[in-house]
Amino acid sequence: MSTPPTLTLPPCARAYRLDTERGAFAVHEARPEGAPRGTALLVPGFTGSKEDFIALLAPLAAAGFRAIAVDGRGQHETPGPRDQQAYAQQELALDVLAQARALRGTAGGPPHLLGHSLGGLVSRAAALRDPAAFRSLTVLSSGPAALDPSQRHRVRMLIDALGTMSMEQVWEAMRALDPPATDAAGSAGATSPEPAIAAFLRQRWLNTVPEQLIATGRQMLTEPDRVEELARTGLLVHVVSGAVDYAWPVPLMDAMARRLSARRTVVEGAEHSPNAERPEQTAEALAGFWRETG
Repeated sequence: MSTPPTLTLPPCARAYRLDTERGAFAVHEARPEGAPRGTALLVPGFTGSKEDFIALLAPLAAAGFRAIAVDGRGQHETPGPRDQQAYAQQELALDVLAQARALRGTAGGPPHLLGHSLGGLVSRAAALRDPAAFRSLTVLSSGPAALDPSQRHRVRMLIDALGTMSMEQVWEAMRALDPPATDAAGSAGATSPEPAIAAFLRQRWLNTVPEQLIATGRQMLTEPDRVEELARTGLLVHVVSGAVDYAWPVPLMDAMARRLSARRTVVEGAEHSPNAERPEQTAEALAGFWRETG
């Protein structure tokens, strides 16, 4: 679970609902002072939300990019049905494509697409369905296939719990098993969040539709390797991660980047959420790639 360092939107950003042909999605949008060099669509990960990208918004806008972070269907402030089929990967990919079309209508060109963790798998599925919908694809802390075997038991435990317990009960159980000083990827050493952020994390969890978590959790357990498919699209790809990652180990992402002939960035001092842990460095790497890809 990514922990945003702040919940305060910068002056360059606003919150609203993005209307698309597949419904309205809660978003945060940041704009540069002048004409944007491009638009970026930011897709959050498992248990995440648009708030995971708040710390990226100001530096991306300062670099000249319009950045839109979205809550997917059933995530936090975007509602979703109590039906697991609604969260099949292709349904989520179609949502991303609809968001891209809505943004293209207001920006004049296809957006750069970034997906964090689970969002990387969903974004890849969207790009495979229609590569021309995006200027580029950045996979952030997301690998070539299913989660690393060492982490799959955590997701299986969560899926099982969601089938028999309320969201409140599961939250309390997670807090007992995984104290705030340990991040969702399983690494120790993080500091406990301040009370306002801790309250936000709890409320975000309670706002999320349990069927969304069950369906997307299963995706992370069963995702096939689609790297060769992605390579054949010719889409420009950037693989970004922290220096340590337990969900998809860094050597696995190194190899994926080589298979894709992709740009590779390792953000030192970061783990599974460079967007929240080292936002300035992450934004610099993203903006540099986007400038080169037009």
